[in-house]
Amino acid sequence: MGGKALGVIPARYGATRFPGKPLALLAGRPMIQHVYERAKQARTLGRLIVATDDPRIQQAVAAIGGEAQLTPSELPSGTDRVAAVAHPLPFDVIVNIQGDEPLMEPTMIDQVAQALLDDPRLEMTTLCCSLSRPEDLRNPHVVKVVRNVAGFALYFSRAPIPHRRSTPAPTPLKHLGIYGYRKATLLRLVALPPTRLEQAERLEQLRALEHGIRIQVLETSHDTIAVDTPEDLRKVEQRLTSTQKSSAI
Repeated sequence: MGGKALGVIPARYGATRFPGKPLALLAGRPMIQHVYERAKQARTLGRLIVATDDPRIQQAVAAIGGEAQLTPSELPSGTDRVAAVAHPLPFDVIVNIQGDEPLMEPTMIDQVAQALLDDPRLEMTTLCCSLSRPEDLRNPHVVKVVRNVAGFALYFSRAPIPHRRSTPAPTPLKHLGIYGYRKATLLRLVALPPTRLEQAERLEQLRALEHGIRIQVLETSHDTIAVDTPEDLRKVEQRLTSTQKSSAI
């Protein structure tokens, strides 16, 4: 890694629906190892740190030669963990790499970081892709986003947006859980109280929009599967197995 951005992977042990998720085995290795090793390939990162609340995760990262820092268990979100690690470090661009996204491509990290490195006017970046499966449109676990003509977020929702009243209609966009921040924006964001829309949708990025922080939503051809349940883990393992077989042909 020789880039100028800081990558932070928040990894909490006590997830409500899947306790111990970062250490769950995926193709024989802890999931956090898959995330860390993929993220380490991003060319824009100058340093990569796992922000965790549990010594077991810290030890698992250390075992593969990675860097992990313990953060207070009472921190309310992954974003707060990212901010706690980033605050004392000399990086202006920080990337929040979700610890439950083992299929995240290094180029996706580079995409959100490079936009901030190239344009000092940007405050925050994230990614989207075309929502290809019709059933995902009404799935509340799949977050949707709509953008303005300049590519900035208008709204994020678990509901099917935009509503299709006529045709042709815009292709729905799936939001992918990776964020780039200007350091000052990140620290401002975690200092703000939760907002009504954020609490209603349970989507933390709405706090930024409600407070006037512009989020550039960049489109990627890659899709990912966030691991929220053991069933999601099985889906990711099937995807990895399929990819490995294709590569071997």
